Amino acid sequence: MDYTALKNAPRLLIEAKLKPLQGDRFQPTGFADLGAARYKTADGTDMLLVESAQSVANRLEMAIWDEATEDLISELKGLPYIRVNNPDGSMLTNSILEAHRINSEYILKFNTKPTEFHRRIQEEIGYEKDKPVNNRRLVKTVLKYDPNSVLHGSFLEEIGGRLRIMRAISGFVEASNVSTAESGGVKNNHVQPELKGGEGNVPFPRTEFTAEKITAYFNLDLALLRGYGLSEEATNFLISLALFKVRRFFNEGLRLRTACDLDVIDSIIVTRPNGFTIPSDVELLSEAKSLLQKCIDNGLFAKPSTTVVQIEGAK
Repeated sequence: MDYTALKNAPRLLIEAKLKPLQGDRFQPTGFADLGAARYKTADGTDMLLVESAQSVANRLEMAIWDEATEDLISELKGLPYIRVNNPDGSMLTNSILEAHRINSEYILKFNTKPTEFHRRIQEEIGYEKDKPVNNRRLVKTVLKYDPNSVLHGSFLEEIGGRLRIMRAISGFVEASNVSTAESGGVKNNHVQPELKGGEGNVPFPRTEFTAEKITAYFNLDLALLRGYGLSEEATNFLISLALFKVRRFFNEGLRLRTACDLDVIDSIIVTRPNGFTIPSDVELLSEAKSLLQKCIDNGLFAKPSTTVVQIEGAK
């Protein structure tokens, strides 16, 4: 991949027009006590949040995880992450699946007590409550154990409330000129339909939406990554991995919900910088794999690549 077009660009901005795979209706993300997130732009356009930044981040993380084998996809074996094991050696969770990534309470703390890994990483970060945070040292250490926490951000409040890494790759999906499509259904109990308390036949409303336009946006903060002072191969590895995840999201990850299955219209567009074209997912995966090996050879990553946190008495 040619990184010269990105050398002086502060951001890499990507967008793609989407449409429902079948029909016109789709179901957006929803929030407790709020429902669908509707809003208006300054010119009065009715807008709808289809997928939030935090949900897109979760989907990008899963782009490199094989749920069938409970491991990384084969091409990226050797990518560091932290695995939490049950007493019998089976996996309880890991830093790719956990909502707070490396800051998971199972990784840094369990049953209110700091884990051995908590003590190790705090020492390597060099964190002291009454001294300034060395951000480069923080990022270098987190990169060593879990590069995904550098890409997707992390807040290591289990160690100290000032240990924050900003999200480098972010994305969201929104729709414009939206209208509601009201429908409903019935939960049937064919044995005892007259039971009360929600156990019999229960009718329910359903709200879906149509839209003039649905757009997915991604923002890769190149200036942020360069500002960490990492080696060239480490920075380029993070860029290629981020772009592979974006490609994988568009190619395989657009079934956001049962009633929200989307497809890309035409192609993925780079709006900044001018002249840069995103390689295919095959090319990006090959690039990431090659740079991963360079990072391993140069001693940037933990050995072994999978750091195991053994939880005694975990269920």
